[in-house]
Amino acid sequence: MLRKPLLLAARSAACRRIVERTPLTRAMVHRFVAGEDLDSALPAVRDLAGDRLVTLDFLGEDTRDLAQAEATVRAYEELLAALGEAGLGDRAEVSVKLSAVGQFLDRDGEKTALENARRIAGAAAAIGTTVTLDMEDHTTTDSTLGILRELREDFPSAGAVLQAYLRRTEADCRDLSGAGSRVRLCKGAYDEPESVAFRDKHEVDRAYVRALRVLMEGEGYPMVASHDPRMIAIAGELAAANGRGADDHEYQMLYGIRDEEQVRLAGEGKRMRVYVPYGTEWYGYYMRRLAERPANMLFFARSLITRN
Repeated sequence: MLRKPLLLAARSAACRRIVERTPLTRAMVHRFVAGEDLDSALPAVRDLAGDRLVTLDFLGEDTRDLAQAEATVRAYEELLAALGEAGLGDRAEVSVKLSAVGQFLDRDGEKTALENARRIAGAAAAIGTTVTLDMEDHTTTDSTLGILRELREDFPSAGAVLQAYLRRTEADCRDLSGAGSRVRLCKGAYDEPESVAFRDKHEVDRAYVRALRVLMEGEGYPMVASHDPRMIAIAGELAAANGRGADDHEYQMLYGIRDEEQVRLAGEGKRMRVYVPYGTEWYGYYMRRLAERPANMLFFARSLITRN
């Protein structure tokens, strides 16, 4: 019911002005977005990097303008250079949405996205880190995985993101469970049709465990992206059952969510990575996240109340 008005609001300059001037909304956003520019984001990264790992997302998506795609690539190059200068190359990587670097361009979109992903991956490699390609809605999955395969020919450490609620994901996990493969497994946040995705929470949980088992039994590097205490416990059990040590898998959570649990996992010697978004495009990002699943509105509000 809320999806359509939220998406309309995401495109409305008037709504944007109202939201950006609302203290509570901005307070909520600032809890989960590490600033609007690199100078704001870097202090958050430094703070986190003391006991945790980081992946940074320069906000933006659905780009249909070549100049904007180029600007996003330059922003990532600037970010990676700054991480290198700060000595954070071994603590931070970057996450990239291909739609932000040209995937949706009418002319040679996939070719442009691949070329731009190579530029970003090259900048990451230069400071000793890597890149993970974020996944968007199900219509982009084949394209994104195809670009990943080509990217890994030159940058084999490039990672993928798979969404457990998609019915195809268990098979995709098998395809990507080989040696050298890095896969972030999340439940998925988009409002997908039942024909391609599980929609019942319990079905999604079961799908997550099945996919996670495939990754843990494989030879790659699983990245367990979940705030769900049960999924985190199951991940630990599966890692132990498959003889995995602390260095051959990791946990991931969003910036500003379950901070105490992040610290606990890191304190136990586990690799704990925090997904840190930043940039001026926070408004569209925030509203689209709510539109994909309006229940996120309650989730974010609850998180804010808990932190206060």
